[in-house]
Amino acid sequence: MSVLFVVALVATAVAAALAVIAIRKAFVEVPAEDRQFLDPPPGLLRVIWPVIQLASFRLGPLLSVAYRQKTQLLLRYAGLDYALSPEQFYATKIVGGATCAALLQFLLAPRGGASLLWLAVVFVCGYIYPDLWLRDQRESRQRRILKALPLYLDIVTLCVEAGLNLTSALTQAVQKGPANPLKQELERVLRDVRTGRPRADAFRGLAERLQMPAVSSVVSALITAERQGSALGPILRAQSQQRRNERFQRAEKLAMEAPVKMLFPLIAFIFPCTFAVIGFPIAVKFLQEGIFQ
Repeated sequence: MSVLFVVALVATAVAAALAVIAIRKAFVEVPAEDRQFLDPPPGLLRVIWPVIQLASFRLGPLLSVAYRQKTQLLLRYAGLDYALSPEQFYATKIVGGATCAALLQFLLAPRGGASLLWLAVVFVCGYIYPDLWLRDQRESRQRRILKALPLYLDIVTLCVEAGLNLTSALTQAVQKGPANPLKQELERVLRDVRTGRPRADAFRGLAERLQMPAVSSVVSALITAERQGSALGPILRAQSQQRRNERFQRAEKLAMEAPVKMLFPLIAFIFPCTFAVIGFPIAVKFLQEGIFQ
């Protein structure tokens, strides 16, 4: 028995060593990524970034061109096109699904492990979650941009009416304005202008990146005014007032939708508890009177 035990122990040690060597070789083969001009990975991905890099290196060549283009657009709308590539985002989905399935298997290991059906369900949930997270990031970013847009338009209007041109006014707005996604996008517009890109094309690029009707309206008004030689002050002031009115209208719409959204929690959770509290003494009284007997 002792000889068999020693042989099994040695075989286990050799298998573990070979596994470690294979894993290390797999990570070493991944080319180093130059992130000097890129944004840091978001949130939890920084912890498992080597695993994401390995998965993207292995699975990236399998992605179609259509999927890459679609994912690149979604990342751009969410403001993550300089933080994640389509290959890395797809690797995040695969790693997320595998991690959820492995965690479920680990938790249910004392009971014999999970069935293949539950592992598949959990894997699909982990695979889909990054898509939901990306959608939430886009919606949150758009809300912040819409909230900050009137303020930046006011700053640009004041600078233009004070005698600055549009580029200098945008520079002042970026320097004095609060930090938010709109400030980052305006900085990108200014970088494009400094590199020699026409200002109208830089504004069109802003509208294409954000895909927001409010921003597209402002960009269209600025390009039209610049083409026709009109005064920018009144146009910017009108755009700022219109964006502020739209923000108030969105707030009123959300306030009107609140009672409808609260209806299901009321019916599902609050009303049953209320009926139980009110009905229990009545039921006890009926039982004492013998009505249900």
